[in-house]
Amino acid sequence: MTVEQELLASYPQVSAPSSQTGYTSNLTDEQRKILKQFYEELKKMGYESRLDDASLLRFLRARKFDLKKAIQMFVNCEKWRKDFGTNTILKDFDYKEKPQVATLYPQYYHKVDNDGRPVYFEELGKVNLNKMLKVTTQERMLKNLVWEYESFTNYRLPACSRMKGYLVETSCTILDLKGISISSAYQVVGYVKEASKIGQDYYPERMGKFYCINAPFGFSTAFKAFKPFLDPVTVSKISICGSGYKKELLKQIPAENLPVKYGGTSDVTDEELYLNDQGPWRDPQYIGPEGEAPRSI
Repeated sequence: MTVEQELLASYPQVSAPSSQTGYTSNLTDEQRKILKQFYEELKKMGYESRLDDASLLRFLRARKFDLKKAIQMFVNCEKWRKDFGTNTILKDFDYKEKPQVATLYPQYYHKVDNDGRPVYFEELGKVNLNKMLKVTTQERMLKNLVWEYESFTNYRLPACSRMKGYLVETSCTILDLKGISISSAYQVVGYVKEASKIGQDYYPERMGKFYCINAPFGFSTAFKAFKPFLDPVTVSKISICGSGYKKELLKQIPAENLPVKYGGTSDVTDEELYLNDQGPWRDPQYIGPEGEAPRSI
């Protein structure tokens, strides 16, 4: 048994029951047939890793079960992984400047939502790119993003799946726009564009819920204008909230898991939030053969 096979065998591979098809818990006969073809084609092409049903189904869902497009997406992803150094990034990359960067662009995970998803916070309104670029580079920020994605995939999700008793594949994201300005938004537009591309192209179907909170006046109206151009499935995962977001968040996240500053009862300082990375991936009860999630500092 390979290391990958041992890891997959250590946590549930069947997702929660869903009315939506295309998941390990709900496949049509046609989808099963396409999944089998997808696997066989990739094996013929010499691929050995990331061929489990759940991984392949994420690529298929991202391409509406168009086999040809899903194969191309998978091939592009594997090439990127090799070129970017993704397969070894958890061991190779040391983001020693993270404590400084964290105060200038807070991005962190903290516990889980009601569905067992890791909750990811990004405080875009606090970003200070000019100061950040004195201690890091955009290239290293993107390396750290991929480091976090790999930790999310290989450590956080397995632990969350063991805790819930079914396959957890996605995150719950809270994007805080408090204090955002046009100038600060433009500062990070290049980084956000690259980060979004990495997420969409190389980590498909990882967004479970997305809350945009403290959205400034006019933001909701602008979003409604774009909705017709977005995939309905994606739109259904996004909630745009102003300053009255607490009730909405507490519907999805247990109060004890939500930081006090966002309306919950998890009493942690900003420094603890930014660097402690609390969740099932730190609980020996839910840690498997992969070991405890690495820390980036």
